[in-house]
Amino acid sequence: MLQVYLVRHGETLWNAARRIQGQSDSALTEKGERQAHQVGERVKNLGITHVIASDLGRTRRTAEIIADACGCEVILDPRLRELNMGVLEQRELDLLTAEEEGWRSALVDGTPDGRIPEGESMTEMAERMHQALNACRELPEGSRPLLVSHGMALGVLVSTILGLPAYAERRLRLRNCSISRVDYQQSAWLASGWVVETAGDVSHLDAPALDEIQR
Repeated sequence: MLQVYLVRHGETLWNAARRIQGQSDSALTEKGERQAHQVGERVKNLGITHVIASDLGRTRRTAEIIADACGCEVILDPRLRELNMGVLEQRELDLLTAEEEGWRSALVDGTPDGRIPEGESMTEMAERMHQALNACRELPEGSRPLLVSHGMALGVLVSTILGLPAYAERRLRLRNCSISRVDYQQSAWLASGWVVETAGDVSHLDAPALDEIQR
């Protein structure tokens, strides 16, 4: 059985300011750095063999801290990037117009063709996230990888493993530096392939984590 750990990046300046990041970037806050160290402490004895991260700065920095604790190098994979949010990237949530908020809401309310202008659909993101996850099956036998990615990206990955469409209503909260785990297995009592073992665990954090939408 292949076990893959999934970690969302630490809190960023734009998370705290309620600004839309997407594939734009902002640095980790002091709290975000601490969260990443707490993930490292949590997973350092789990036998992690590979730390693979989105190539955006906030995930790369989170991964560096975790990899240092695990004695691994960081491997960058752009397929693990956050959703491209087009013309709304870098905008403050509270200052969106009604039309712009409609574009944003369509990504999370179950709209099948939801997409921000010049951005990416949830289905497109799900396809590349599954490609990145399935690449873990090509690692040497006995590997135990940890992937560092983003809230919406990991949410759509876990949700689609559970059988939901990529555009399904977003009902899985993955807070900053939460840990999830998915396994690739064969079982008489579960569907063959990827299954969800845990999702959104924040028991290792010493303070409440922000969410991009809800403070």
